[in-house]
Amino acid sequence: MNLAELKPILTVLVLPPGGPLLVLLLGLLWATGRRAAGLLLAFPALLSLWLLSCSAVALMLAHALLPQIPAVQPAQLQKVQAIVVLGGGVQPDAPEYGVPQPGYATLKRVRYAAWLARRSGKPLAFAGGVGWAAAGTNTESEGAVARRVLQEEYALPVRWLDDRSRDTRENALRMAEQLLPANVRNIALVTDATHMPRAAAHFRAVGFTVLPAPTDFPSTSGRIELQWLPSTAGLSTSTRSCASGWATRSRRRANLDGGLPEPLHY
Repeated sequence: MNLAELKPILTVLVLPPGGPLLVLLLGLLWATGRRAAGLLLAFPALLSLWLLSCSAVALMLAHALLPQIPAVQPAQLQKVQAIVVLGGGVQPDAPEYGVPQPGYATLKRVRYAAWLARRSGKPLAFAGGVGWAAAGTNTESEGAVARRVLQEEYALPVRWLDDRSRDTRENALRMAEQLLPANVRNIALVTDATHMPRAAAHFRAVGFTVLPAPTDFPSTSGRIELQWLPSTAGLSTSTRSCASGWATRSRRRANLDGGLPEPLHY
């Protein structure tokens, strides 16, 4: 097994809900012998899991951990040479369609990129293969699925396609291999708002000038009291914000230590 294939497992065990659940389990096990100490560990874990699942807390967390990047409109893409879309997963079993479909995140990104492309006239590039979480499976690549959807449902061609990359770093490297030799350096990068800070950093590191074009912004909905009750949407926002915030800070420390590669030149 490639060590990188452990990344999704470790991520699940560290980030919510996995991290707090493990602490909660440890506290309950400890409480069988030392009740007070075990409960002292379990209760904060349970409370943190509740709060992290609340949309109100998730939104505050996103604002605290991540730089706030504004949305862009087609008119802002005048100097852009290509719109680069990043994959975000595939739904391999879609019996109603008979073929794999884009996952939720990929579909949101593809739709926004298509909207920008139609109104700006800029060509599309897509980066995404089979992620580490699906390594070793027969899952169709994100690139193949996205190209099919863009052609069949939006009548838009994908001029540059990467269907081999397994994570964000490889997205940037594979796109650099295709775009930089063609002298395409100014790009609009489309991905989730919570994913954008680290994605843009990877693309800038390999030599691109990036206009961030985020979609799927963290938000709350419903009555104020409902925002303080647990929800899958709140938990998802907290998880994505924690992941991106940690990765961005780790990358910043690596940059300060001189640990990042030089931009590619063609």
